[in-house]
Amino acid sequence: MKLRKNSYMTFLAALIIFCSGLACAGLSEKIEAIINSPSQKGTVYSVNIIEPKTGRVIYAHNANAAMIPASNMKIVTTAAALKFLGPDFVYKTQVYLCDGNLIVKASGDPLLGDEATDKQYGRSEGWVFEKIIDSLKAAGVTKIENIVIDTTIFSGNPVHPNWPKDQLNRWYACEVTGLNYNDNCIDITVTNKNGKIEIDCQPLTGFIKIQNDVTPIRNGSGAAGAYRTPGKPNYIKIFGKCRKQQGPFDVAIENPPGFFGFMLYEKLNTASINCSGKLLEMGSDNCGTEKLVTEFSTPLSDCLKRCNKNSLGLAAESLLKTIAANTSATGKNGSWERGSKVISGYLESLRIDKGEFIIDDGSGLSRQNRLSTNALSRVICDMYNQAYWNIYKDSLAVGGQDGTIEKYFGEQKYRGKILGKTGYIDLVKSFSGVCLTDNGDYVFSIIVNKANGKSRLAINNIAEAIIDCYE
Repeated sequence: MKLRKNSYMTFLAALIIFCSGLACAGLSEKIEAIINSPSQKGTVYSVNIIEPKTGRVIYAHNANAAMIPASNMKIVTTAAALKFLGPDFVYKTQVYLCDGNLIVKASGDPLLGDEATDKQYGRSEGWVFEKIIDSLKAAGVTKIENIVIDTTIFSGNPVHPNWPKDQLNRWYACEVTGLNYNDNCIDITVTNKNGKIEIDCQPLTGFIKIQNDVTPIRNGSGAAGAYRTPGKPNYIKIFGKCRKQQGPFDVAIENPPGFFGFMLYEKLNTASINCSGKLLEMGSDNCGTEKLVTEFSTPLSDCLKRCNKNSLGLAAESLLKTIAANTSATGKNGSWERGSKVISGYLESLRIDKGEFIIDDGSGLSRQNRLSTNALSRVICDMYNQAYWNIYKDSLAVGGQDGTIEKYFGEQKYRGKILGKTGYIDLVKSFSGVCLTDNGDYVFSIIVNKANGKSRLAINNIAEAIIDCYE
């Protein structure tokens, strides 16, 4: 018996749907086996997998539960940044002369002087200060009065109240201000030279005071760390033991605008441009007639990549505060409170139930954050169906190739096909993104609370199971 063409096509479509159903059933069994394995006893899983073109849910387990997401919060923050700032948004930090004063109008740019970004563009360390000095000399300027750092683009405490107090000297918990430089950190290297401990601090500046409490050793393994001195801002004690070398490692500093302004003062005087006044942090709207000296630009796409590929917390928090500032009447005073409200509104616009999320910060460092995997996967699907999907996709880490999943998914069948954002804080592991398969793309989100040492492997196995099922 011969089938007509239309009948054959209908039969073929039905067969494809049937086979897809079988694949999904197989996927469900694989995932259930992973999350219910003895190694994951006591953990709490939430998983959601969606076909982004149709919105069809392929698999769901506890998908509407509000979980601690760790750095998967950055998935939402970066999506909201594209939504509210637009794909063509550019941070612009501008330097002016006004009535003899040198004014730096900060934009909240999280990547000014960022080592990874500067390396990408072939820029040398300290290039920001060199550009300011060269521009001043070209204008014939040999002296200035005050250096004014205008950080009014952001407002409020530079340290989030719900961040762990014992981690505030870590790079991922650095202060967030309108003027950020060098990721608001210094790089410390400890070296044992013939029994004498030397400490190198980069960038080198009198703004930072170092106390050397490191003990030289001849045998055994060393370790070094740093802590702040209460009541003495930027007085940092380096402690531990060193046999040969420890570091370099990052230490978050206090008062980033002062950090930048003080280094600018040092560099100007070294370049024979005399600064006779004070270093001030204040608004500059009423200073008088301004003359632009130079400006520094950072496209949004660079910030998204540093945020999602490398999990740079400063980028996420700056994006949240920038969203807040740009959606306010004044275009200033970006705060965590306003940014959280705007992002919450974005999630509500996707018809995500209010019980499925709490937005407390932009990076996921706060344990007060809550997200469901349904919310995370719906956000990624929203990005997928926007004209700027490629910008968002390019910000995600690529399995076996770059970012936080460079060392995972290295096998040929997975390499380059699993894109996403990882997350980790104590007892929390997460991973959300997209799997690119021969039978289409699949958005996934996985969060584990009460996670253990084998939860990351289990999460990766779930992502690989998606590829296995649809290849």
